[in-house]
Amino acid sequence: MELKNKQILVIGAGIMGAGIVQIAAQSGHSVLLFDQKEGAAEQAIENIKKIFASLIKKEKLTETNAQDTLSRIQTITTINQASQVKLVIEAIIEKLDIKRTLFKELESIVAKDCVLATNTSSISVTAIANGLQNPERLVGMHFFNPVPLMKLVEVVSGLQTSSEVASDIYDLSTHWGKTPVHAKSTPGFIVNRIARPFYAEALALIQEQVSSIQVIDACIKSVGFRMGPFELMDLIGHDTNFAVTSSVFEAFFYDRRFTPSIVQKELVDGGLLGRKSGRGFYDYAEGAITPKLPEFHPSPLNNTRTVIIHGDNHLTAYFSNQLHQLEVPFTQEKESAWLGLEVDGFQLRQTDGQTATSLGSHVAVFDVCLQDQNKTVIAWAIAENSSTEWAQEAPSWLHHLGFKPIRIQDSPALIVARTLAMLINEACDAVTQGVCSKDATNQAMKLGVNYPAGPFEWLDKWRSTQVLQIINQLDLNYKGERYRSSPLLQRLNLL
Repeated sequence: MELKNKQILVIGAGIMGAGIVQIAAQSGHSVLLFDQKEGAAEQAIENIKKIFASLIKKEKLTETNAQDTLSRIQTITTINQASQVKLVIEAIIEKLDIKRTLFKELESIVAKDCVLATNTSSISVTAIANGLQNPERLVGMHFFNPVPLMKLVEVVSGLQTSSEVASDIYDLSTHWGKTPVHAKSTPGFIVNRIARPFYAEALALIQEQVSSIQVIDACIKSVGFRMGPFELMDLIGHDTNFAVTSSVFEAFFYDRRFTPSIVQKELVDGGLLGRKSGRGFYDYAEGAITPKLPEFHPSPLNNTRTVIIHGDNHLTAYFSNQLHQLEVPFTQEKESAWLGLEVDGFQLRQTDGQTATSLGSHVAVFDVCLQDQNKTVIAWAIAENSSTEWAQEAPSWLHHLGFKPIRIQDSPALIVARTLAMLINEACDAVTQGVCSKDATNQAMKLGVNYPAGPFEWLDKWRSTQVLQIINQLDLNYKGERYRSSPLLQRLNLL
């Protein structure tokens, strides 16, 4: 069915529902808004008016356009008044039984060709459709908050969702100026599933006392993320973030890959929910001081050393350029089995997942760097039985090469490599299981959670061999199923 400009019913006048009403009305639809709580729908419209007033003041919206849009929005006191609508979008509480009851009631009110859409972020679309007379017309239309600003819409098909219905919602989302992606109804859909390692690996690093929250956040932001995992969890709210993780964990039959963190549970149990409670991993009280990153004072370069660059990729090309500028003579072993720098037999290696200690007393390892820029924060670690001299000299070389080195405990795959490898691995699993395509995955993660690149875009820059090696090393160190490699990643490694 052609849904453009058809009358729409939105059920639920919360933040999500109001945002959906706003963009639908701005796109030319006549919109009915219903909420069972008295006065909630009217308050939502008042909030939209305030948003429009702000946009008019900033000259991003004209008074005429604002009035035209508001004239297309109408509140109703009972859903029986919406019998003629062609699309219903539900944005109510995340409770399966309540959603089922609502859609069953709607079937007795709206016409058989009316599309039914749920904005659920985590509940199975197949489960919501269970018991409907026409389950093929129920589809997921998962928006992201704030709806008017966030471009992504996950169009989620349950087992009985008609492909034509999913296609109609996809086209409508495009008409509304959104970027839709198709997804299969599995726990977490695309974004909430693939994003789990972003939080899980950071929480595991803290539990293992590998480094501080400030250092981990800084390292993750150094590769282009707008916020570190701890900053983002504080913003989302630990109660919400923990609940989503727990829901996905349960839905996947307690797959250890999605195991919730006892570190986060402790915060939730203590009411330390993040920004909304005034304290989470960070303290948001007025005057609270955020600890600074540790400073490092490098030793001067010694140009008489024997320096060898190992490997041949964008990183070693960057090292070569920097050493030329520093007037440090060097040779290069392009066919080396590892990437990095050798100085008089001592090794400074980019992590491949192995700990420095497992490689020998002469080894220090540093994290993956996906962009070359001056003073990029980068984590490094050194063998536990290394010399004091190399412990000072290794980070000095990183400093002179243009990085801001921060020492952490010797841990497999350090921080960035560990996190990105697990995000890529989870994305590969989602594609393997038919949840989404590679392109949909890239778009979803960039638009839904503002990742600097999509998982498969990272994989293009960072060979599958390296990613698989890191996953396998994590699995070797921790055992169990959490770090098992995706079949797709294994196949890509054979190409």
